[in-house]
Amino acid sequence: MAEEKAKRTGRIRQMVEIYRTTKVHDRNLPWALLLCFVAPVAVSVVLALLLSDNWFGWVLWPVTGLLVGILLVMIVLGRRAEKVAYQQIEGRPGAVGAVVQSALRRSWRGSEVPVAINRNQDAVYRVVGRGGIVLISEGSRQRTQRMAADEERKIKRAMRNVEIVHLYVGPDGEGIPLARLSKTLVKLKPKLNRNEVAAVYNRLSSLQAAPVGIPKGMDPNRIRAQRPR
Repeated sequence: MAEEKAKRTGRIRQMVEIYRTTKVHDRNLPWALLLCFVAPVAVSVVLALLLSDNWFGWVLWPVTGLLVGILLVMIVLGRRAEKVAYQQIEGRPGAVGAVVQSALRRSWRGSEVPVAINRNQDAVYRVVGRGGIVLISEGSRQRTQRMAADEERKIKRAMRNVEIVHLYVGPDGEGIPLARLSKTLVKLKPKLNRNEVAAVYNRLSSLQAAPVGIPKGMDPNRIRAQRPR
């Protein structure tokens, strides 16, 4: 009982901290959450008055609206907090690593440490999943093209039959916005099953030694908003 109570208290504190951090950069957040909570409750009360003819319905409808309102508040808060977090790190070195570390689904495996990086901190990350091997370039598109091509040649020497997909996250050309990277990976056509994903990832990990001095990805969930001056 004590452990469960501590967990609930910790979750509440975490939600409050997320709200405070997000509110600094999203001034419409309080009104959005208020609308998400009030609207279902108001609708449920109206439905109770119109459709119920006993005390059970008068209680059930408002309680349902209350629960729906709380659920909507949690969903909207999470999405808006995620949006603000991505805005805070987008364009900074290691941003893709943060997504690889904390936002990818279980069907994808990768490291927050890039497999290639240059002096300008342009980097190439590698992830393995149902969509095959994916090389994600971060930084200048012109500078990362050669880095990604070199990495592709290294991979093909070890695994010739696995398809390699190239993605680019950055401001040049038709780059993928950081917030859409995870969704883009999920939408790739499946080419490997779960066992093949593990085998390919382990094989590539054994061939790749982590370079020295590479910045690790930033965790969007741990970024603290700057206080307004």
